[in-house]
Amino acid sequence: MFTGIVTDIGAVRALEQRGDTRFEIETSYATDGIDIGASIACSGVCLTVVEKGADWFAVDVSAETLDRSSLASWSVGTRINLERSLAMGDELGGHLVSGHVDAVGSVEVLEREGDSVRFVFQAPAEVAPFVAEKGSIAINGVSLTVNSVEDDDAGCRFGINIIPHTQEVTTFGDLKSGDAVNLEIDMLARYMQRMLSSRHGVKN
Repeated sequence: MFTGIVTDIGAVRALEQRGDTRFEIETSYATDGIDIGASIACSGVCLTVVEKGADWFAVDVSAETLDRSSLASWSVGTRINLERSLAMGDELGGHLVSGHVDAVGSVEVLEREGDSVRFVFQAPAEVAPFVAEKGSIAINGVSLTVNSVEDDDAGCRFGINIIPHTQEVTTFGDLKSGDAVNLEIDMLARYMQRMLSSRHGVKN
């Protein structure tokens, strides 16, 4: 479990095609405190540490994960939002994030608004009902608040303002129009939708 508060920006230092794809990721984390088998959110995807060195760790990524996330586009040098798993007693600074990507969206528009950058993202139809104005969403592992939502034939377009601090401590400063992003909807919204669907399906 995570909070969507990025604590390091890593970078792919090597990748190798095996049965799965192994990525080695540079990090400023003290890796002597990271156990083999620990979970780290990598741009929103919960991955398991399978090997480590003084300033890097390795993860194996299955074909299923590559198909359902933006990780297939990673190459040497790709910068990655990192967050270690939540520990009991840690501050919940964002919202509860599982690290399980619900869909891949895309950057549609970027424009300056004062010191911030306003991003407009396209979300596919399967997650559009869960995107709500003033609600939470995780994009590439970052907990963010939705400012506006507009439904369309493909799903929905939603806007988010990224303040300078968030641009500096995440990879949002790297994004450009057309880039794919990992989307994870708020788990509370998911459960609420399930409850409402079940209720409407009950016959009196």
